[in-house]
Amino acid sequence: MSKTPLKHKKLFLFDIDGTIAVEDTLYEGSAALLDYITNTGGKSYFITNNSTKSSKDYVEKFRRAFHLETSEEQFITSGYMTIRFLKEHYASDKIYVLGTASFINELRKNNLHITETAEDHIACAVVAYDSELNYHKLIQACKVLSTTEIPFYATNPDLCCPVDFGFIPDCGAICNMIADSVGKRPVYLGKPNPSVVDLCLSLSGFTRPETLVVGDRLYTDIACGINGGVDTCVVFTGEARPEHMADTPYQADYCFDNIKELFSHLT
Repeated sequence: MSKTPLKHKKLFLFDIDGTIAVEDTLYEGSAALLDYITNTGGKSYFITNNSTKSSKDYVEKFRRAFHLETSEEQFITSGYMTIRFLKEHYASDKIYVLGTASFINELRKNNLHITETAEDHIACAVVAYDSELNYHKLIQACKVLSTTEIPFYATNPDLCCPVDFGFIPDCGAICNMIADSVGKRPVYLGKPNPSVVDLCLSLSGFTRPETLVVGDRLYTDIACGINGGVDTCVVFTGEARPEHMADTPYQADYCFDNIKELFSHLT
């Protein structure tokens, strides 16, 4: 499949952390690119594997930290994809969840039956990125998965999360601790699951040739675009580095040092 020229792109699916921003710092060129997309009749969605924030939280953060106006519809988080999946398949069942208090509250607000402890009649287990992680939570997760044959899901496979000084463990690293203990690996519901791309196409009305996934991580962002059948662009402001492109199975259609350089090739 040949890539579509950048100037023909209308739907942009951006990762956030390490791609357009890090923590409360917006990268140079990000605001200008987002304005350009809107002003030329395009649409931006933010497809993040960070499950600790809801879409409402992100709207507030973009306004407070970045001075950007967005809508809740534009944020497709791994938490949101997980909620959609659980409501479709486990709406009336008891679900064990390891995650932040905010994420668990969001699940309960969606009328899902959540427990944080090992108990009877649990239908599935879900692990999310948890900045409030402690050993008791890990023990409960291991107990649930060791004593039952229930399905094991997780929000995202990211091993590390970018912060201002470097990286900290993400959901994938937490899952590896659990998986190495219980001998079971999760099914991931966020990127690189192609359902993320499918949802954005459905919401926007744009076509696959008009779509570009932009991210800094090869095995989630770029893999998501490849799995979803759309063109991809990697920026080297987060995890991926130019030398990684030599032997990765996740070859991006476009590679740029940063968002500003991507913007310069669109105008």
